[in-house]
Amino acid sequence: MDKNQATGLILISILMIAYFWFFADAPQQPENIESNQVEQIDPSQAETTTNQKEEVVEYENDSTLNQALVNQYGAFAQVAKGESNISTFNTETIAIAFDSKGGRIKSVELKDFETFDGQPLVITNQEDEEKELLFNTASGEVNLYDLYFELEGSPQRELTNGDTVKIKFVAKIAPNKSIEQVYSLSGNQYQVGYTLAFNGFTNEILGDQLTLRWNKKMRKFEKDLQQSRTKVTMNYYSEEEGMDGLSERSDDDSEEVAAPVKWFSFKQNFFMEAFITDVPMKRAEFSTDIEDLSAEYVKRGKAKVEIPLAEVTNKAGEFKYYFGPNNYKTLQKVAPDFEENVYLGWFPISLVNKYIIINVFYILEKYISSYGWIIIILVLLIKLALSPLSYKSYVSMAKTKVLKPQLDEIKEKHGGDMQKAQADQMELYRKVGVNPLSGCIPLLLQMPILFAMFYFFPSSIELRQESFLWATDLSTYDSVLSLPFEIPFYGDHVSLFTILMTLSTLLITWSQGQVSSVQGPMKNIQYLMPVIFMFVLNSFPAALSFYYLIANLITFGQQTLIRRMIDEDKILKILEENKKKNVNKKTSKFQQRLQEAMKASEEAKKEKEKGKKKKKK
Repeated sequence: MDKNQATGLILISILMIAYFWFFADAPQQPENIESNQVEQIDPSQAETTTNQKEEVVEYENDSTLNQALVNQYGAFAQVAKGESNISTFNTETIAIAFDSKGGRIKSVELKDFETFDGQPLVITNQEDEEKELLFNTASGEVNLYDLYFELEGSPQRELTNGDTVKIKFVAKIAPNKSIEQVYSLSGNQYQVGYTLAFNGFTNEILGDQLTLRWNKKMRKFEKDLQQSRTKVTMNYYSEEEGMDGLSERSDDDSEEVAAPVKWFSFKQNFFMEAFITDVPMKRAEFSTDIEDLSAEYVKRGKAKVEIPLAEVTNKAGEFKYYFGPNNYKTLQKVAPDFEENVYLGWFPISLVNKYIIINVFYILEKYISSYGWIIIILVLLIKLALSPLSYKSYVSMAKTKVLKPQLDEIKEKHGGDMQKAQADQMELYRKVGVNPLSGCIPLLLQMPILFAMFYFFPSSIELRQESFLWATDLSTYDSVLSLPFEIPFYGDHVSLFTILMTLSTLLITWSQGQVSSVQGPMKNIQYLMPVIFMFVLNSFPAALSFYYLIANLITFGQQTLIRRMIDEDKILKILEENKKKNVNKKTSKFQQRLQEAMKASEEAKKEKEKGKKKKKK
């Protein structure tokens, strides 16, 4: 003990002695026993009285609380307080938890999937969303999810394939008056059935609709945040307009839908949560944004819809939730146009994907476990199917090549008069029996399949977290080198499959140049396109770049084989014979129209040049 502590204790002691000396009660002597008799209280009685006072205080507080609940919830005040109890059920596909407060779904985990970093994939969580189901009463709006429900019975907690169970939550308001929510689970389904019933109410609920407000922050499940955000949106379906949705690439979008809506979804690239009903939902509003979101979330989705109250009054309104993967075949069985949540390109690209690519892919998937080999076989099948078109295209280019000396003579003959040069070139093509567009048509017919892959692979959940060679996940880019800085339009990483794809495209371009008649700047420009695609595809899924790489290698092999099969001297001989036969042949209507279009274009060009000269004068 130091000096200051000792001094303090002495002062405190002096003050306490002084207090008791001056303020202690002086002892009093009773004048007589009768007049100064002190009332004695039984200690037990005193304890009882104290408890009674405490009970009165508690009752008064409870009364105040009850009155506040009555003011806010009216006839529903009785179930506006209680305890929150969590009940968890497991199927083969999901682990779903319910909260007795609101009788609502608390969380859903997809058991067959993980996040990019190996964590459980919880597609919905009560902490990430604000959800209200509002109905009007004489006391104002009441949120169904503020009320407390009781779980009836002891339903089966573990379900396997073929098992089904109904989970019933009941809020008893008064005799013969209750709110019931029933969820239906199936052992191997991603769908959760849902029925809602308001039983026995007459004047307690006002208005003619329920209002569902659902604001949800969608968590990040994939590695690339920016790429993931470009795949997140809200979609909806109405019988009048079909499936539609907000812009995926927009960071802030909204829309009001006048037509009745049958379902809407919080859609990410590979997973989705949706609300589906046979009862049309009216006056729907949807929006997405990223305001104040951390890197844990890709986007925020908001929905506001109105549900007719008549559909849930004294009967069960039928609804359905979907928590699961964006698997095209699976979504086809859920609701009308529900599979359109998987975007497979614009028409006719989507037709190629829906009716050809997806079906072939799923057949291969049944027998081959490696998705890298599935892609290789898919390329072989497509190239085999398109080989007649490839052959025709290559023969057309070979014909143009053998005519190149004659085409050069025509250019020299007419000098700078392009109109006459083009007319003579068309005349030469007519005489030798060559259609200058015949080489383009086979390529154009192949374009839908080429672009179909551009939409198919980025949307294929089957490729998610599937590895091949050095790529650990074919559904995202295969980074073999992280850059210390970000290159505009390229990124901060190097995708090896994209580099190899670019080199193979340059090889194909060179190979085609050997039989092409294209000269001058255009011949050099064609080498620029593969480099542009290298920048575009660097952050795209590795499966897409790998597909184009294999396709290029097979194309190079096809061209080498066809080149050996084609005798250019023989082709030239045939063309010369055609030239002699067609000396007096009339120009076809197509060639006439083509020549007229070229003539009109040349005249328009001359008029434009004359106008410029007049302005200068």
